Amino acid sequence: MKILFVADGRSPIALNWIKYWTEREHEVFLVSTYPATPDLTLSRVDFISVAFSQTKSTPQTASRQKKSPLWGAATLKLRMGIRHWLGPLTIPGAAMHLNELVDEIQPDIVHAMRIPYEGMLAGMAKKFNKDFPSLLISIWGNDFTLHAPSTPLMEDYTRKALHATDALHADCHRDIRLAEEWGFDPAHPSIVLPGAGGIDQSVFYPPDDLSLRSSSTAEAISISAQETATSQKLAPRSDTPLIINPRGFRGYVRNDTFFKSIPLVLKERPDAKFICPTMAGESQAEAWIQEFSIEESVELTPPLKREQLANTFRRAQVLVSPSTHDGTPNSLIEGMACGCFPIAGDLESIREWITPEVNGLLIDPSDEQELADAILRVLNDDNLREEAIAENQKIIATRAEYKQSMGQAEVFYKAII
Repeated sequence: MKILFVADGRSPIALNWIKYWTEREHEVFLVSTYPATPDLTLSRVDFISVAFSQTKSTPQTASRQKKSPLWGAATLKLRMGIRHWLGPLTIPGAAMHLNELVDEIQPDIVHAMRIPYEGMLAGMAKKFNKDFPSLLISIWGNDFTLHAPSTPLMEDYTRKALHATDALHADCHRDIRLAEEWGFDPAHPSIVLPGAGGIDQSVFYPPDDLSLRSSSTAEAISISAQETATSQKLAPRSDTPLIINPRGFRGYVRNDTFFKSIPLVLKERPDAKFICPTMAGESQAEAWIQEFSIEESVELTPPLKREQLANTFRRAQVLVSPSTHDGTPNSLIEGMACGCFPIAGDLESIREWITPEVNGLLIDPSDEQELADAILRVLNDDNLREEAIAENQKIIATRAEYKQSMGQAEVFYKAII
């Protein structure tokens, strides 16, 4: 097949999905909506700016230095608001550019990976081009619950994208239902698979000796400065329980709740440590650490490579994800695969993966006391953790294994064409 992806070429989620096709001897092309040079064997990479994406700093730049106030957590809502109100206005011009590339490449299928703004871009291009190939659009967790209803233009372009698409991929069943409410024709094919293609169990797997992470003998992660390009250790070395928040700063993750919960946990478990990948350099996180006097208990790290993140998950007992909008967070199921006990916001989509009291706990993401109580319960209940680990291994193996999921995707692509 000749496949053209329209995606954020920096995104680990998109790249993990695209990687499969490059290894299967298909012709794979990428139109990235952000400047990117992905480490994949691609036939061609082009860049189309949409919704002011050319102004965004690269993850590499952000990880090497303290983040400027313009791109920090404090301006997340402002930046998102600007893109919601004005971003759709950039789509028609970008769609003309995309059609020039489609006419040149002549792909068998175009796969736009999320609705804003890649699906909107591809849907508009198809409207302009009667010879446009089969169009598949992926839905990522917040496309309907957060982005689509935010402004009249976002609503309009979401509906246009769903009317234009020939098929749909979502990472949870909830979003297939919502897609139909937003105008997707239920007679068209759809499939539910993890957004990144699934879990590579050669990377994300539980520790051989689960007793390493009992509340009395947990081992905190230690990664060398050479591996992380930073002179700071990522977490204390000692027999301490470790809690990981892998979500970073996003407009829909209640990190305020997370940081407020930490001193509540420390009152009962002063030995607990907290690690926050991707938060290094975030002034808001540093301000909370100082405000709550938790400097000795929290580590903020740069983005971690997949192997480093998996190792961190294996060292931690608890993964927290206090989000208010989500589909299936890839970091959530990666942590589950590594034996972390998940505590997440109580959302319909998350309930497709977590049964409370069985393989995780669900909480009100705005309630720091509820989050603290959940963390303490998990740290103090070995049986709850061990039973959840066993259940989550079954879930990952049957519903989220990478090769199995991507095999289904390949059959799906061929059916669409």
